Amino acid sequence: MLFKGSGVAIVTPFIADKTINYNQYQELLEWHIKEGTDCIVVCGTTGEASAMTTEEQQSLIKFTVEKVAGRIPVVAGTGSNNTKHAVELSQYAESVGVDGLLVINPYYNRTSQQGIIEHFKVIADSVNTPIIVYNVPSRTGCNITAQTVKQLANIPNIVAIKEASGNISQIAEIARICPSDFIIYSGNDDHIVPVLSLGGQGVITVVGNILPKETSVLVHEYLKGNTKKALEMQLKMNGVVKSLFLENNPIPVKKAMQLLNLCSGELRLPLVDMQKDTLEILKQELNKYNLL
Repeated sequence: MLFKGSGVAIVTPFIADKTINYNQYQELLEWHIKEGTDCIVVCGTTGEASAMTTEEQQSLIKFTVEKVAGRIPVVAGTGSNNTKHAVELSQYAESVGVDGLLVINPYYNRTSQQGIIEHFKVIADSVNTPIIVYNVPSRTGCNITAQTVKQLANIPNIVAIKEASGNISQIAEIARICPSDFIIYSGNDDHIVPVLSLGGQGVITVVGNILPKETSVLVHEYLKGNTKKALEMQLKMNGVVKSLFLENNPIPVKKAMQLLNLCSGELRLPLVDMQKDTLEILKQELNKYNLL
């Protein structure tokens, strides 16, 4: 298993000129390891990979593997709506030693369910590294159905799914029809406990960028059987979680990290800073959680 617990979809700190701030990024990596984050997921949506060049993505993946140095798993986002590019990025990430790949289904040039299967087959055949399928219809405009996931789960190195559809019935069906060793990770921070209750093994998280210890503890308490405590933590956390999605991710979480002096709030276009009204709500929720 790639990991149990909390895999943080880590932000990418930028300098004012919008280059990657590697010093700040390394500090975040060390902080996450110290705080108990169970896995680093680099170059995901929260990391603004879609606004990076291929060279930047490769550099950041390599840097992450080198600095984490095997202390916890590193999963690299290597998906693309261009199958060939996804293969090339996946092969590069494998060559520098990542533990897993997070691969989204094709977006914009949306395909059929059979096309999704063929896309993943080609990527999986090009590498040996374990692959996590990423289903997030709100961004791709295309849902990966439970029956499609079942077929993907039969490919040897497709071992897990990050399920961010928000459809608990669909996640329950995936759990029902897929092999027992196929791993389900919640892709929504407000659904951690519900997904764990269906046999999930963790979360790939946004809120973990500011609450790394709490997010990891929540998952591990549930997996140890302390379901009541995990539920209490989930409900307490959900106000902050909701505030982190008042605007498109990662705009609010980067602002929160700036407010908490964890990293700069610099974003790359087309993302822009939070609006005043949503920023006030974010601050209120951070205050309620005693973070500010």
